[in-house]
Amino acid sequence: MFIKITTSGSRRYVKLVEAYRDAAGVSRQRVIATLSRLETIAAGQANSVIDGLLRASGKPSMAEGTGQVSFAPGRSVGDTWMLSALWQQPGFTDAFRRVLRNAHPSFDAERLLRVMVFNRLCDPESKLGIMRWLESAVVPEVDTVSVTHQRLLRTMDTINERSEQLEEALAGLLRPLLDQELSVVFYDLTTIRTEGATTVDNDLRQYGMAKEGVIARQCLLGVEQTAEGLPIYHEVFTGNTAEKTTVVDTIEHVLKRFPARRVILVADRGLLSLDNLEQLQAITVGDRPLEFIIAVPGRRYTEFVDLLQPFHQTQCVGVKNEVFGETTWQELRLVMAHNPEVSADQNALRDAKIAELEQQAKAWSGKLDNQDGGKRYRGRKLSDGGVMARFHQAVSEAHLSHILRVDLSEVVQ
Repeated sequence: MFIKITTSGSRRYVKLVEAYRDAAGVSRQRVIATLSRLETIAAGQANSVIDGLLRASGKPSMAEGTGQVSFAPGRSVGDTWMLSALWQQPGFTDAFRRVLRNAHPSFDAERLLRVMVFNRLCDPESKLGIMRWLESAVVPEVDTVSVTHQRLLRTMDTINERSEQLEEALAGLLRPLLDQELSVVFYDLTTIRTEGATTVDNDLRQYGMAKEGVIARQCLLGVEQTAEGLPIYHEVFTGNTAEKTTVVDTIEHVLKRFPARRVILVADRGLLSLDNLEQLQAITVGDRPLEFIIAVPGRRYTEFVDLLQPFHQTQCVGVKNEVFGETTWQELRLVMAHNPEVSADQNALRDAKIAELEQQAKAWSGKLDNQDGGKRYRGRKLSDGGVMARFHQAVSEAHLSHILRVDLSEVVQ
Protein backbone atom coordinates (compact mmCIF):
# COMPACT_ATOMS: atom_id res chain seq x y z
CA MET A 1 0.00 0.00 0.00
CA PHE A 2 1.02 3.60 -0.52
CA ILE A 3 -0.21 7.19 -0.20
CA LYS A 4 -1.64 8.83 -3.32
CA ILE A 5 -2.84 12.41 -3.91
CA THR A 6 -5.86 12.82 -6.20
CA THR A 7 -7.60 15.93 -7.52
CA SER A 8 -11.34 16.60 -7.66
CA GLY A 9 -12.13 20.06 -8.98
CA SER A 10 -10.17 22.56 -6.93
CA ARG A 11 -9.63 20.15 -4.03
CA ARG A 12 -6.90 17.57 -3.49
CA TYR A 13 -7.26 14.49 -1.31
CA VAL A 14 -4.81 12.15 0.41
CA LYS A 15 -5.80 8.51 -0.11
CA LEU A 16 -4.50 5.14 1.01
CA VAL A 17 -4.14 2.99 -2.12
CA GLU A 18 -3.35 -0.69 -2.62
CA ALA A 19 -1.67 -2.10 -5.73
CA TYR A 20 -2.76 -5.55 -6.93
CA ARG A 21 -3.07 -7.73 -10.02
CA ASP A 22 -6.40 -8.83 -11.41
CA ALA A 23 -7.30 -12.31 -12.68
CA ALA A 24 -5.60 -11.54 -16.01
CA GLY A 25 -2.39 -10.53 -14.27
CA VAL A 26 -2.79 -6.82 -15.08
CA SER A 27 -1.50 -4.36 -12.47
CA ARG A 28 -4.36 -2.37 -10.88
CA GLN A 29 -4.93 0.03 -7.99
CA ARG A 30 -7.82 0.42 -5.54
CA VAL A 31 -8.53 3.01 -2.86
CA ILE A 32 -8.58 1.57 0.66
CA ALA A 33 -9.50 4.81 2.42
CA THR A 34 -9.62 8.57 1.90
CA LEU A 35 -7.52 10.00 4.73
CA SER A 36 -8.07 13.75 4.45
CA ARG A 37 -7.85 16.81 2.24
CA LEU A 38 -4.28 17.76 1.42
CA GLU A 39 -4.97 21.37 2.50
CA THR A 40 -5.93 20.14 5.98
CA ILE A 41 -2.72 18.14 6.40
CA ALA A 42 -0.60 21.00 5.04
CA ALA A 43 -2.19 23.31 7.61
CA GLY A 44 -0.79 21.12 10.40
CA GLN A 45 -4.05 19.38 11.22
CA ALA A 46 -2.81 15.86 10.47
CA ASN A 47 -3.26 14.47 13.99
CA SER A 48 -6.76 13.21 13.27
CA VAL A 49 -5.48 11.29 10.27
CA ILE A 50 -2.66 9.76 12.30
CA ASP A 51 -5.09 8.85 15.10
CA GLY A 52 -7.31 7.10 12.60
CA LEU A 53 -4.41 5.01 11.29
CA LEU A 54 -3.34 4.15 14.84
CA ARG A 55 -6.86 3.00 15.75
CA ALA A 56 -7.04 0.92 12.57
CA SER A 57 -3.80 -0.86 13.50
CA GLY A 58 -4.97 -1.49 17.10
CA LYS A 59 -2.53 0.94 18.68
CA PRO A 60 -3.32 3.77 21.16
CA SER A 61 -4.03 7.19 19.71
CA MET A 62 -1.64 10.08 20.10
CA ALA A 63 -3.68 11.41 23.05
CA GLU A 64 -3.64 8.01 24.75
CA GLY A 65 0.02 7.32 24.02
CA THR A 66 3.13 9.42 24.20
CA GLY A 67 1.82 12.07 21.88
CA GLN A 68 4.60 11.31 19.37
CA VAL A 69 4.87 8.92 16.47
CA SER A 70 8.08 6.84 16.28
CA PHE A 71 9.24 4.95 13.26
CA ALA A 72 11.21 1.72 13.58
CA PRO A 73 13.96 1.13 11.01
CA GLY A 74 13.14 -1.36 8.28
CA ARG A 75 15.01 -4.67 8.31
CA SER A 76 15.53 -6.87 5.28
CA VAL A 77 14.20 -10.41 5.44
CA GLY A 78 13.65 -11.58 1.86
CA ASP A 79 17.09 -13.04 1.16
CA THR A 80 17.51 -14.60 4.59
CA TRP A 81 13.99 -16.06 4.43
CA MET A 82 14.81 -17.76 1.15
CA LEU A 83 18.16 -19.02 2.50
CA SER A 84 16.39 -20.40 5.58
CA ALA A 85 14.11 -22.47 3.35
CA LEU A 86 17.11 -23.75 1.38
CA TRP A 87 18.94 -24.50 4.65
CA GLN A 88 16.03 -26.55 5.97
CA GLN A 89 15.24 -28.49 2.79
CA PRO A 90 18.30 -30.80 2.66
CA GLY A 91 18.32 -31.18 6.46
CA PHE A 92 21.22 -28.92 7.41
CA THR A 93 19.58 -27.83 10.65
CA ASP A 94 19.16 -31.30 12.16
CA ALA A 95 22.48 -32.66 10.82
CA PHE A 96 24.62 -29.77 12.05
CA ARG A 97 22.74 -29.55 15.35
CA ARG A 98 23.60 -33.18 16.08
CA VAL A 99 27.28 -32.47 15.49
CA LEU A 100 27.33 -29.21 17.49
CA ARG A 101 25.05 -30.30 20.33
CA ASN A 102 26.37 -29.86 23.89
CA ALA A 103 29.15 -27.63 22.54
CA HIS A 104 27.86 -24.56 24.38
CA PRO A 105 24.97 -25.00 26.83
CA SER A 106 24.25 -21.26 26.93
CA PHE A 107 23.45 -20.87 23.20
CA ASP A 108 22.61 -22.80 20.03
CA ALA A 109 25.83 -23.06 17.97
CA GLU A 110 23.94 -24.28 14.88
CA ARG A 111 21.94 -21.07 14.70
CA LEU A 112 25.07 -18.96 14.97
CA LEU A 113 26.64 -21.05 12.22
CA ARG A 114 23.54 -20.34 10.14
CA VAL A 115 23.90 -16.60 10.79
CA MET A 116 27.55 -16.62 9.64
CA VAL A 117 26.73 -18.58 6.47
CA PHE A 118 23.82 -16.30 5.58
CA ASN A 119 25.94 -13.21 6.15
CA ARG A 120 28.65 -14.61 3.90
CA LEU A 121 26.08 -15.06 1.12
CA CYS A 122 24.18 -11.78 1.60
CA ASP A 123 26.72 -9.19 2.76
CA PRO A 124 30.15 -10.63 3.67
CA GLU A 125 31.48 -9.08 6.84
CA SER A 126 33.85 -9.78 9.71
CA LYS A 127 32.48 -11.22 12.95
CA LEU A 128 32.03 -7.68 14.30
CA GLY A 129 30.49 -6.74 10.97
CA ILE A 130 27.87 -9.47 11.45
CA MET A 131 26.65 -7.61 14.54
CA ARG A 132 26.16 -4.49 12.45
CA TRP A 133 24.49 -6.50 9.68
CA LEU A 134 21.91 -7.92 12.12
CA GLU A 135 20.80 -4.38 12.92
CA SER A 136 19.29 -4.17 9.42
CA ALA A 137 18.57 -7.84 8.65
CA VAL A 138 16.36 -10.54 10.16
CA VAL A 139 17.39 -14.20 10.24
CA PRO A 140 14.28 -16.37 10.80
CA GLU A 141 14.24 -18.41 14.03
CA VAL A 142 17.29 -16.53 15.34
CA ASP A 143 17.00 -14.13 18.26
CA THR A 144 19.33 -11.24 17.48
CA VAL A 145 19.95 -10.67 21.20
CA SER A 146 21.49 -14.16 21.46
CA VAL A 147 24.12 -13.32 18.82
CA THR A 148 27.23 -11.78 20.32
CA HIS A 149 30.76 -11.33 19.04
CA GLN A 150 32.18 -13.67 21.68
CA ARG A 151 29.65 -16.39 20.86
CA LEU A 152 30.46 -16.15 17.15
CA LEU A 153 34.16 -16.67 17.91
CA ARG A 154 33.39 -19.63 20.22
CA THR A 155 31.24 -21.15 17.48
CA MET A 156 34.13 -20.82 15.02
CA ASP A 157 36.41 -22.64 17.47
CA THR A 158 33.87 -25.46 17.77
CA ILE A 159 33.54 -25.73 13.98
CA ASN A 160 37.32 -26.06 13.73
CA GLU A 161 37.43 -28.72 16.46
CA ARG A 162 34.59 -30.75 14.92
CA SER A 163 35.38 -30.17 11.24
CA GLU A 164 35.69 -33.89 10.48
CA GLN A 165 32.25 -34.63 11.92
CA LEU A 166 30.76 -31.68 10.05
CA GLU A 167 32.26 -32.89 6.78
CA GLU A 168 30.83 -36.36 7.39
CA ALA A 169 27.39 -34.88 8.10
CA LEU A 170 27.53 -32.73 4.97
CA ALA A 171 28.66 -35.68 2.85
CA GLY A 172 25.72 -37.71 4.16
CA LEU A 173 23.31 -35.00 3.01
CA LEU A 174 24.94 -34.74 -0.42
CA ARG A 175 25.16 -38.46 -1.22
CA PRO A 176 21.50 -38.82 -2.26
CA LEU A 177 22.04 -36.00 -4.77
CA LEU A 178 24.94 -37.74 -6.54
CA ASP A 179 24.85 -40.22 -9.38
CA GLN A 180 26.17 -43.48 -7.91
CA GLU A 181 26.64 -45.16 -11.29
CA LEU A 182 28.89 -42.51 -12.85
CA SER A 183 30.47 -39.57 -11.05
CA VAL A 184 32.35 -37.08 -13.19
CA VAL A 185 34.49 -35.03 -10.79
CA PHE A 186 35.96 -31.67 -11.77
CA TYR A 187 38.85 -30.35 -9.72
CA ASP A 188 40.70 -27.05 -9.88
CA LEU A 189 42.49 -24.55 -7.68
CA THR A 190 42.55 -20.79 -7.54
CA THR A 191 44.62 -18.29 -5.62
CA ILE A 192 43.13 -15.82 -3.14
CA ARG A 193 45.18 -12.69 -2.49
CA THR A 194 45.48 -11.55 1.12
CA GLU A 195 46.51 -8.31 2.79
CA GLY A 196 48.40 -7.52 5.98
CA ALA A 197 51.99 -7.98 7.11
CA THR A 198 51.42 -9.89 10.37
CA THR A 199 52.44 -13.54 10.64
CA VAL A 200 51.16 -16.34 12.86
CA ASP A 201 52.17 -19.94 13.41
CA ASN A 202 51.08 -22.31 10.61
CA ASP A 203 49.94 -19.31 8.57
CA LEU A 204 48.14 -20.21 5.34
CA ARG A 205 49.13 -16.85 3.86
CA GLN A 206 52.40 -17.52 2.06
CA TYR A 207 54.10 -15.96 -0.94
CA GLY A 208 53.51 -17.84 -4.18
CA MET A 209 52.76 -17.41 -7.86
CA ALA A 210 49.33 -15.75 -8.21
CA LYS A 211 46.97 -16.20 -11.15
CA GLU A 212 47.98 -12.75 -12.37
CA GLY A 213 51.51 -14.04 -12.91
CA VAL A 214 53.11 -12.17 -10.01
CA ILE A 215 54.45 -13.24 -6.63
CA ALA A 216 51.91 -12.35 -3.94
CA ARG A 217 50.93 -13.28 -0.42
CA GLN A 218 48.01 -15.63 -0.82
CA CYS A 219 46.36 -18.92 -0.03
CA LEU A 220 45.08 -21.61 -2.40
CA LEU A 221 41.49 -22.81 -2.58
CA GLY A 222 40.84 -26.21 -4.13
CA VAL A 223 37.27 -27.19 -5.07
CA GLU A 224 35.78 -30.41 -6.41
CA GLN A 225 32.36 -30.47 -8.00
CA THR A 226 30.09 -32.75 -9.99
CA ALA A 227 29.26 -32.33 -13.65
CA GLU A 228 26.07 -30.53 -12.58
CA GLY A 229 28.11 -27.93 -10.68
CA LEU A 230 27.40 -29.26 -7.17
CA PRO A 231 30.45 -28.63 -4.93
CA ILE A 232 31.23 -31.70 -2.85
CA TYR A 233 34.57 -30.88 -1.23
CA HIS A 234 36.95 -28.00 -0.76
CA GLU A 235 40.24 -27.45 0.99
CA VAL A 236 42.44 -24.44 1.68
CA PHE A 237 46.20 -24.80 1.14
CA THR A 238 49.14 -22.56 1.93
CA GLY A 239 49.91 -19.98 -0.71
CA ASN A 240 53.21 -21.60 -1.77
CA THR A 241 51.73 -25.08 -2.35
CA ALA A 242 52.38 -26.60 -5.77
CA GLU A 243 49.06 -27.43 -7.41
CA LYS A 244 50.19 -30.82 -8.65
CA THR A 245 50.92 -31.99 -5.08
CA THR A 246 47.29 -31.59 -4.00
CA VAL A 247 45.42 -33.73 -6.47
CA VAL A 248 46.09 -37.26 -5.17
CA ASP A 249 45.21 -36.55 -1.52
CA THR A 250 42.11 -34.64 -2.59
CA ILE A 251 40.82 -37.47 -4.79
CA GLU A 252 41.41 -40.04 -2.05
CA HIS A 253 39.63 -37.79 0.47
CA VAL A 254 36.58 -37.47 -1.79
CA LEU A 255 36.40 -41.18 -2.56
CA LYS A 256 36.46 -41.91 1.16
CA ARG A 257 33.32 -39.82 1.72
CA PHE A 258 31.53 -40.34 -1.60
CA PRO A 259 31.83 -43.99 -2.67
CA ALA A 260 31.19 -44.41 -6.37
CA ARG A 261 31.56 -47.16 -8.92
CA ARG A 262 33.32 -45.01 -11.49
CA VAL A 263 35.12 -41.68 -11.18
CA ILE A 264 36.65 -39.62 -13.96
CA LEU A 265 39.01 -36.86 -12.87
CA VAL A 266 39.13 -33.89 -15.25
CA ALA A 267 42.01 -31.51 -14.51
CA ASP A 268 43.85 -28.70 -16.24
CA ARG A 269 47.52 -28.67 -17.19
CA GLY A 270 48.61 -27.14 -13.88
CA LEU A 271 47.95 -30.44 -12.12
CA LEU A 272 50.10 -32.63 -14.35
CA SER A 273 53.39 -34.23 -13.43
CA LEU A 274 54.79 -37.64 -14.20
CA ASP A 275 54.69 -38.46 -10.49
CA ASN A 276 51.00 -37.56 -10.45
CA LEU A 277 50.30 -39.97 -13.29
CA GLU A 278 51.92 -42.84 -11.44
CA GLN A 279 50.00 -42.05 -8.26
CA LEU A 280 46.70 -41.59 -10.09
CA GLN A 281 47.10 -44.95 -11.79
CA ALA A 282 47.59 -46.55 -8.37
CA ILE A 283 44.18 -45.33 -7.10
CA THR A 284 41.30 -47.76 -7.46
CA VAL A 285 37.57 -47.11 -7.24
CA GLY A 286 36.02 -50.35 -6.13
CA ASP A 287 37.53 -52.97 -8.41
CA ARG A 288 38.51 -50.63 -11.26
CA PRO A 289 41.28 -48.02 -11.60
CA LEU A 290 40.64 -44.31 -11.37
CA GLU A 291 40.09 -42.73 -14.77
CA PHE A 292 41.34 -39.27 -15.63
CA ILE A 293 41.44 -36.72 -18.42
CA ILE A 294 44.26 -34.20 -18.18
CA ALA A 295 45.13 -31.39 -20.61
CA VAL A 296 48.83 -31.27 -21.45
CA PRO A 297 50.75 -28.66 -23.51
CA GLY A 298 52.90 -31.14 -25.41
CA ARG A 299 55.64 -28.61 -26.24
CA ARG A 300 56.56 -28.32 -22.53
CA TYR A 301 57.54 -31.96 -22.07
CA THR A 302 60.54 -33.52 -23.72
CA GLU A 303 58.95 -36.96 -23.20
CA PHE A 304 56.51 -36.13 -26.00
CA VAL A 305 58.95 -34.71 -28.57
CA ASP A 306 59.67 -37.91 -30.49
CA LEU A 307 56.07 -39.08 -30.10
CA LEU A 308 54.53 -35.89 -31.52
CA GLN A 309 57.04 -35.35 -34.33
CA PRO A 310 55.32 -37.62 -36.91
CA PHE A 311 51.90 -36.12 -36.13
CA HIS A 312 53.29 -32.61 -36.53
CA GLN A 313 55.05 -33.31 -39.82
CA THR A 314 52.22 -35.21 -41.48
CA GLN A 315 49.11 -33.37 -40.24
CA CYS A 316 50.01 -29.98 -38.78
CA VAL A 317 52.26 -28.30 -41.35
CA GLY A 318 50.34 -25.93 -43.61
CA VAL A 319 46.85 -26.74 -42.29
CA LYS A 320 44.24 -24.01 -41.83
CA ASN A 321 41.81 -25.84 -39.56
CA GLU A 322 42.23 -27.65 -36.26
CA VAL A 323 43.38 -31.26 -36.60
CA PHE A 324 43.30 -34.19 -34.21
CA GLY A 325 45.24 -37.40 -33.80
CA GLU A 326 45.48 -40.28 -31.38
CA THR A 327 48.24 -42.57 -30.13
CA THR A 328 49.38 -44.26 -26.92
CA TRP A 329 52.02 -43.29 -24.39
CA GLN A 330 52.99 -45.48 -21.44
CA GLU A 331 49.83 -47.54 -22.03
CA LEU A 332 47.72 -44.37 -21.80
CA ARG A 333 45.47 -43.01 -24.52
CA LEU A 334 46.95 -39.77 -25.86
CA VAL A 335 44.66 -37.51 -27.91
CA MET A 336 46.57 -34.84 -29.86
CA ALA A 337 45.15 -31.56 -31.13
CA HIS A 338 46.71 -28.77 -33.18
CA ASN A 339 45.07 -25.38 -33.76
CA PRO A 340 46.96 -23.37 -36.41
CA GLU A 341 45.56 -20.02 -35.25
CA VAL A 342 46.59 -20.60 -31.64
CA SER A 343 49.96 -21.90 -32.81
CA ALA A 344 50.57 -18.80 -34.94
CA ASP A 345 49.68 -16.47 -32.07
CA GLN A 346 51.96 -18.35 -29.66
CA ASN A 347 54.80 -18.42 -32.17
CA ALA A 348 54.51 -14.65 -32.71
CA LEU A 349 54.47 -14.02 -28.98
CA ARG A 350 57.46 -16.29 -28.41
CA ASP A 351 59.43 -14.68 -31.28
CA ALA A 352 58.71 -11.22 -29.83
CA LYS A 353 59.99 -12.31 -26.41
CA ILE A 354 63.12 -13.82 -27.95
CA ALA A 355 63.79 -10.67 -29.98
CA GLU A 356 63.40 -8.55 -26.85
CA LEU A 357 65.83 -10.79 -24.94
CA GLU A 358 68.32 -10.62 -27.81
CA GLN A 359 68.21 -6.82 -27.74
CA GLN A 360 68.76 -6.84 -23.99
CA ALA A 361 71.67 -9.25 -24.35
CA LYS A 362 73.29 -7.04 -27.01
CA ALA A 363 72.86 -3.98 -24.79
CA TRP A 364 74.52 -5.67 -21.84
CA SER A 365 77.25 -7.10 -24.10
CA GLY A 366 77.98 -3.66 -25.55
CA LYS A 367 78.13 -2.11 -22.09
CA LEU A 368 80.62 -4.76 -20.95
CA ASP A 369 82.80 -4.11 -24.01
CA ASN A 370 82.71 -0.36 -23.41
CA GLN A 371 83.62 -0.83 -19.77
CA ASP A 372 86.61 -2.93 -20.83
CA GLY A 373 87.58 -0.03 -23.13
CA GLY A 374 87.56 2.40 -20.21
CA LYS A 375 84.12 4.00 -20.61
CA ARG A 376 82.24 4.74 -17.39
CA TYR A 377 78.51 4.63 -16.74
CA ARG A 378 76.39 5.90 -13.90
CA GLY A 379 75.52 3.33 -11.29
CA ARG A 380 77.13 0.09 -10.31
CA LYS A 381 79.70 -1.39 -12.68
CA LEU A 382 78.57 -4.50 -14.56
CA SER A 383 80.38 -7.79 -14.13
CA ASP A 384 80.38 -10.90 -16.31
CA GLY A 385 78.76 -12.98 -13.56
CA GLY A 386 76.16 -10.28 -12.89
CA VAL A 387 75.16 -10.08 -16.55
CA MET A 388 74.86 -13.85 -16.73
CA ALA A 389 72.61 -13.92 -13.65
CA ARG A 390 70.40 -11.08 -14.90
CA PHE A 391 70.02 -12.59 -18.36
CA HIS A 392 69.28 -16.02 -16.91
CA GLN A 393 66.57 -14.45 -14.73
CA ALA A 394 65.07 -12.63 -17.72
CA VAL A 395 64.93 -15.88 -19.71
CA SER A 396 63.32 -17.69 -16.79
CA GLU A 397 60.68 -14.98 -16.30
CA ALA A 398 59.86 -15.20 -20.02
CA HIS A 399 59.40 -19.00 -19.61
CA LEU A 400 61.90 -19.68 -22.38
CA SER A 401 64.49 -21.71 -20.47
CA HIS A 402 63.62 -24.78 -22.58
CA ILE A 403 64.57 -22.83 -25.73
CA LEU A 404 67.33 -20.39 -24.73
CA ARG A 405 70.47 -21.56 -22.97
CA VAL A 406 72.49 -18.86 -21.24
CA ASP A 407 76.09 -18.97 -22.49
CA LEU A 408 78.16 -15.96 -21.45
CA SER A 409 80.82 -16.57 -24.08
CA GLU A 410 78.16 -16.05 -26.76
CA VAL A 411 76.54 -13.08 -25.03
CA VAL A 412 79.67 -10.93 -24.69
CA GLN A 413 81.11 -11.44 -28.14
